[in-house]
Amino acid sequence: MRNTIIAIMITVSLVSCSTFDRNNTRDVNLQLVAESAYLLFPIEDNAPEKQVTIQYSGIDEATVNHMRLAEKNIDYWVKMDINNIAGETFTLVVKNADKNIPGIKNIKQSDNFTFEYNETYRPHFHFSPELGWMNDPNGMVYLDGEYHLFYQHNPYGTKWQNMHWGHAVSTDLSSWTYLPDALAPDSLGSIFSGSAVIDVNNTAGFGKNAMVAIYTSAGQVQSQSIAYSTDKGRTFTKYEGNPVIPNPGIPDFRDPKVFWHNESNQWIMSLATKQTITFYGSANLKEWTRLSEFGDGIGSHGGVWECPDLIPLTFAEKIKWVLLVSINPGGPNGGSATQYFIGDFDGKAFTAEALPYPLWLDYGRDNYAGVTWSNIPETDGRKIFMGWMSNWDYANNVPTKNFRSAMTVARELKIKHNGRHLVVSNYPVVETNALRASESVKNDLVVENEALISNLLDTNKGTFELEMTLQPHNAGVFGFMLLNSKGEELEFRFDMTTGFISIHRQKSGLVDFEGRFAAGMNAPLVKKEAYKVRLMVDKASAELFINEGELALTTVFFPTEIMNTLKLYTSSGHVNAGNITIYSIN
Repeated sequence: MRNTIIAIMITVSLVSCSTFDRNNTRDVNLQLVAESAYLLFPIEDNAPEKQVTIQYSGIDEATVNHMRLAEKNIDYWVKMDINNIAGETFTLVVKNADKNIPGIKNIKQSDNFTFEYNETYRPHFHFSPELGWMNDPNGMVYLDGEYHLFYQHNPYGTKWQNMHWGHAVSTDLSSWTYLPDALAPDSLGSIFSGSAVIDVNNTAGFGKNAMVAIYTSAGQVQSQSIAYSTDKGRTFTKYEGNPVIPNPGIPDFRDPKVFWHNESNQWIMSLATKQTITFYGSANLKEWTRLSEFGDGIGSHGGVWECPDLIPLTFAEKIKWVLLVSINPGGPNGGSATQYFIGDFDGKAFTAEALPYPLWLDYGRDNYAGVTWSNIPETDGRKIFMGWMSNWDYANNVPTKNFRSAMTVARELKIKHNGRHLVVSNYPVVETNALRASESVKNDLVVENEALISNLLDTNKGTFELEMTLQPHNAGVFGFMLLNSKGEELEFRFDMTTGFISIHRQKSGLVDFEGRFAAGMNAPLVKKEAYKVRLMVDKASAELFINEGELALTTVFFPTEIMNTLKLYTSSGHVNAGNITIYSIN
């Protein structure tokens, strides 16, 4: 391979069945020789999608990708790896396109690809895709010291499309190593969400301790497929008998989450089926039997149910089962959110306890489609969760450039009693404490009207952690804000008169990229003598945890300047703010 960018010599030919349309466009065929590692495409986020395929000898069916090839301005570039056809002649086909647009005229090959990774809103300690769009976490599984995170990924743009499984690994749940995409679209369709398990007993016959991915093939219909890896997830082979669960005739049939159930000696799959969850059982991951269905007449049904996860948790020395169900739309504050149910599972059916459903895992607007890691060692025993830190109301339009969206921090799930009823708490895993580089302890404050703490950190780069305990004394409305010198603010308000805590981001910076972004968010607040607050801020996100995760609210925001001032306030009475500690983050 040569180390310089090679200009493509383009030969344009017309597909015989193509005709001019009113925009003077037709199919464009580019006859090329693969001389470098990558094919680079210029992208414009607001351009219309074009179907792009690469055709070469030795493939039965070319995969269709959808790209927003630049028509006026080049916003950024994306790469396509063509190492597998080095030296071969291939045809790049762009459907219904004008050969003179920048997105076609400027296509080029290169052995190198660089871009501005550390852009303004790139998070520091949250996972984000190296390049392109990301949504649901997928296939989360632990094996031999590595936490595997697969995720819905579009490598060819920063808006949803071309669903692959991206892949990254971590040894500490905080720092991540990017790996090549693990699963790519095929003749059965795009690769939608799913899970991964370690087949310890070789039930599927792919090999002892094979990593098996169970995912939705999303073509003309949605069906369930599997693939396996015997090299710790570095490469996958798709099962030749896919799909293992064909579509039964419903449009929303997706997101399989699988675990081994010792008591019934079988694999259990939770599958989203329109507005219910259907459970399946299997002895070998290949042949599945429908067991039961849950969801009619319970919980929120404002949108399609997605991304289920059935997990056992211990409470009062007894096992209770928790069923996570994401829903879009229909969240408590608009758009997408994750509800849950607490109950019992007998190996066939899930039965929910009588609780004030819907209950929400996170009342912020930016925690969706989260599930837990499988194969966590029994010596650990935790149920570790991670969610997608965005909302379908505006996810495609947030003001990032080369990447779009991030994941929440990893959180441990537990069942607690909040003083009214059982809840599923979610709180950052203990590993996140290692991110703390230094701490600044502030004086305890008695807030009667308002109090300011300026210059939270001398070298604040937009990433920090705040801990404090708030004790309201006859305070009706109280709270705190993050501020900057431009007058931007992110407010966290406790309202004892209405019994709600809320986040307000209307003045938090960039908010006009989508009309629904500025809306506030509310969560029910149980009256207590004190509230232990933990706030994790990472450039463009804030995760608020009250009383060690009994209540969680996650929000993204886009300030135009670092927020380095803390304002505490109360409308009446007074508030004791104690143990105020600011941590800088490694």
